[in-house]
Amino acid sequence: MAESATELSESRVLPADSPPPQPNSTGVPVHNLTPEELVAKAIAPVKKQFLRPPPTRANQNDTVKYTNERSSQQHSSTLVKEKKSKRQLKRERQQEKKSASHLCPEVAKSGDVSSCPYKDKCRFSHDLDGFKAQKPDDLEGECPFLSSEGPCPYGLACRFSGTHRDVVDVAGSTNTLRKSSEVNGLNKDVQKLLWKNKMKFPKADAKLKSLGLLGPAKSKMKVMEDKEQEGVVDSNNSHATNGNGCMKGTGDSVDESECSPCVPEENNIVNDRPLKKAKSENVENCCSVEGDNGVSVLEEDTRNNTADTQPAAKIDDILPETDGSLKTHSREKKLIDFREKLYLAPLTTVGNLPFRRVCKVLGADVTCGEMAMCTNLLQGQASEWALLRRHSSEDLFGVQICGAYPDTLARTVELIDQQCTVDFIDINMGCPIDIVVNKGAGSCLLTKPMRMKGIIEATSGTVDKPITIKVRTGYFEGKNRIDSLIADIGTWGASAVTVHGRTRQQRYSKLADWDYIYQCARKASDDLQVLGNGDIYSYLDWNKHKSDCPELASCMIARGALIKPWIFTEIKEQRHWDITSGERLNIMKDFARFGLEHWGSDKKGVETTRHFLLEWLSYTCRYIPVGLLDVIPQRLNWRPPAYSGRDDLETLMASDSAADWIRISEMLLGKVPDGFTFAPKHKSNAYDRAENG
Repeated sequence: MAESATELSESRVLPADSPPPQPNSTGVPVHNLTPEELVAKAIAPVKKQFLRPPPTRANQNDTVKYTNERSSQQHSSTLVKEKKSKRQLKRERQQEKKSASHLCPEVAKSGDVSSCPYKDKCRFSHDLDGFKAQKPDDLEGECPFLSSEGPCPYGLACRFSGTHRDVVDVAGSTNTLRKSSEVNGLNKDVQKLLWKNKMKFPKADAKLKSLGLLGPAKSKMKVMEDKEQEGVVDSNNSHATNGNGCMKGTGDSVDESECSPCVPEENNIVNDRPLKKAKSENVENCCSVEGDNGVSVLEEDTRNNTADTQPAAKIDDILPETDGSLKTHSREKKLIDFREKLYLAPLTTVGNLPFRRVCKVLGADVTCGEMAMCTNLLQGQASEWALLRRHSSEDLFGVQICGAYPDTLARTVELIDQQCTVDFIDINMGCPIDIVVNKGAGSCLLTKPMRMKGIIEATSGTVDKPITIKVRTGYFEGKNRIDSLIADIGTWGASAVTVHGRTRQQRYSKLADWDYIYQCARKASDDLQVLGNGDIYSYLDWNKHKSDCPELASCMIARGALIKPWIFTEIKEQRHWDITSGERLNIMKDFARFGLEHWGSDKKGVETTRHFLLEWLSYTCRYIPVGLLDVIPQRLNWRPPAYSGRDDLETLMASDSAADWIRISEMLLGKVPDGFTFAPKHKSNAYDRAENG
């Protein structure tokens, strides 16, 4: 990572034993077409001197296996692994953690076997010699934690351990850098309450009760107690019979539309979410636990983390407001002025904290975390809470949540308000993914305006943070409906609404309907800020939308930022940036450094950084440099013909082959492990059939 972009492009882009990079290609002959004809066919008008014949290669699957060893044997071993039972696979994972490759974090940090407080009961290896014998060579560059006070938190396990300087260990230094730069971690005491389903939500429940949206669990509690006294329900039985005759176990999840769950009230805590089993007590005997961002940290350091929010004892003391005159009206709340601000959209998978840091450096004003599911947050899932983490450079930051029912969302926003430092909370009502829609969330809410009203009123009345929502124009193509609701959304309590100019059925297969977005902006009330979203890919697009509709507060940038994150710089400087391949590689280098700081500099952290880098590269390959085009700016719907760049690195970056993306990752993060596989997660051009909406 210490090498410059020029050195990388000259010495490491095309090794002698590597195949040439595969360029992007439409498979359409374009040499005899004029630039105007190409644009009419949505083909990028690349200058003829850069065109090349389409590559001849076998059809590629979404999953690309990149390895130098015997692929046939690896494939057979994969098939064998798939046939193993879950119990056997779990046993093998536990045994693997005992192997020398998984060194105890405390031993790795101190280099002393006796430093682990759990000794033989630790679930990790204490074999220092074995770990050193099998540890891969250090990566080039310096440890990302050298600038922090204290030693590297990963010690011997760090892939840059050769650059460590001798620093006296300080108690609690494991989280030194993370405490100073990242916030919104999940308190362990709160997580245990969520695991046991004993968390109280007094503000949310009071608001839901006032709106008549508390749900069937509390309203039927008295009926449950009466039936229990009459002998209808056996208090010693683990099942209860509700009014519809359904049987419900203590750990089962029942759809409210089929039968109403009747859960015994415990300590006046009512929660109609699916119960989650408490974590086994033997976790206390482990040396470490998984942190919020997937990195192993000491359990003692996690408990004593002073950066975490208030303990659970104080949460129990919160009383619901009973005097309506003391409640803050939605228009009296702190508002955020989104006008003229460059807003990076919440992006699933790629919109992680390191990517947002890159966009902040390049000029983004507002950032938002990845979409988090409310049910997972309320169950205390650490992987879901990691999506809420915020870096200190994100000065105007929000989180996006997704849920189907007012009670779920109201309790989630109360929990986020207590545990996290955010400027606003965005509710996703436009996600088109099937697994989300089938649960009644995302775009499904577009067909249920009264449900939308209940969600917005409940969430905005529970917290003082501004509540914003993100919607699509409608559910079915040709049946836009947000314009009929836009006047009411502000009165329900939302501070801002982002309109994505496509229906749920269209996904990303057609251009965004900005005329309809303008129509919505003009119908909105004065106190509701309307933002547009869709196909912004240059400063000219930004200028056009702002001039065509002054009522728009701002525009949200999504895929344009994925493909070229320097779009924020272009908008602020009002120019087309003909960025060089070396400059683009330096941006990726920043992402790799931010990723190692966030996910860790050990083996696991390096490979996690590599995975998210590859996900990002699956978008950046669509960018066509300005100097190669006959017509500028590039449009999002243009398909690139087969072309070569102005240098080998630019050609490599234009490749749509996952093998070439992996080669770029190896420039920054070293060789991939044996048997490495990568499958791009996104399917951005999917278009649903009419029967699926």
